[in-house]
Amino acid sequence: MRLHHLAVLAALTFTTACSATDPIAQTPRENPDEKVWVDLFNGRDLNDWTVKINGYPAGENAFNTFRVQDGIMQARYDEYSEFGNHFGHIFYNGGPYSHYILQVEYRFVGEQVKGGPAWAWRNNGIMYHAQSPLEMGVNQDFPSCIEYQLLGGDGEKPRTTANLCTPGTHVVIDGELRTDHCIVSTSKTYHGDQWVTMELHVEGNKLAQHIIDGEVVMEYSGMQLDDGTPRDSGYIAFQAETHPTDIRSVRMLNLEGCMDERASNYKSYLVKHDPKACRY
Repeated sequence: MRLHHLAVLAALTFTTACSATDPIAQTPRENPDEKVWVDLFNGRDLNDWTVKINGYPAGENAFNTFRVQDGIMQARYDEYSEFGNHFGHIFYNGGPYSHYILQVEYRFVGEQVKGGPAWAWRNNGIMYHAQSPLEMGVNQDFPSCIEYQLLGGDGEKPRTTANLCTPGTHVVIDGELRTDHCIVSTSKTYHGDQWVTMELHVEGNKLAQHIIDGEVVMEYSGMQLDDGTPRDSGYIAFQAETHPTDIRSVRMLNLEGCMDERASNYKSYLVKHDPKACRY
């Protein structure tokens, strides 16, 4: 009987020791193919965001430009007497980010603010690889960034969305450095106040794709500052560029993380390995 007790004790001791030294045994393994989307907009408030309005310091939401109502992030101009060149942006506080897919549902509504330039009618944008709002000057119109431009139609004429604009930056398309400020996509036109789902797939400065309704309508690489410095990461922001705009969903799929198949949180869809993210 004594020998039997000793054998059981030894087995328990061995099992406990293995569990303590075998980290994979300790951590449940995640489904490597299950994509982990994260909601950047909580539908309730703007606590995770920082506003920057031209002419005002970062953090001051002048004229109540950005607000949340009925679960929607809104850019509005009802408290402006006229536009006065107060271009605005709202930055997500997380970041900087480099490899990810961003998915946003947006629409244009209402009328353009008095004094807004003609080119900004039903015009807005998503800024990425952007400088932070704290780096912007008080009187700076736009952050240095790559812009995924959003445009709405007038009900008759064709007007593509998911275009590319490059404030303070350049990109490479088909091997050619492009220094023109805005380049049109191949998307169809979206008239009226309909909701549109856009996606941005970005991998550092090696690849960027603008996607509308699952179709790639713009692709480029070589994102860089005007002086040629590679721009492979940065912050994410939405514009307030004179026309009322609604955002009802902002989701991100981070493409940077643990790519070690031995780890419990290995993900098969990642494109950039971050060894610090691995759990064993």
